[in-house]
Amino acid sequence: MVAVQKKDKINGDSLGTGRRKSSVARVRVRAGSGNIKINNKPMADYFVNDQHQNAITQTLAAVEHSDKVDVLVRVNGGGITGQAGAVRMGLARALVSLDESLHDVLREGGFLTRDSRMKERKKPGLRGARRGRQFSKR
Repeated sequence: MVAVQKKDKINGDSLGTGRRKSSVARVRVRAGSGNIKINNKPMADYFVNDQHQNAITQTLAAVEHSDKVDVLVRVNGGGITGQAGAVRMGLARALVSLDESLHDVLREGGFLTRDSRMKERKKPGLRGARRGRQFSKR
């Protein structure tokens, strides 16, 4: 399967969209010095947890592009963990759009796989997705 090449028509940035749970991340990658900005904030200010930062930086480390590209991200929806997962996937897609030869490495590392687990919807007559009402004998 050939990966979709998404490029910005104005300045040639490589684009990628990542999703996880109800979060959506639009990622833009351009040649640079390794700056990562998420919603116009440095990554360390937006994702304060090391686990979330590592999810993003390990994508760049897997293809050895940590200091070769600048990453600009717009992310919304969901919680902080879902957003980190969405950014990870969007970054991988943008890197593949930048250089097609990275596809196999990123696919093997699991960076291009969509985590399809979503919150189950609430059903009629129940208190949650599966939780029923408490039975009262008397």
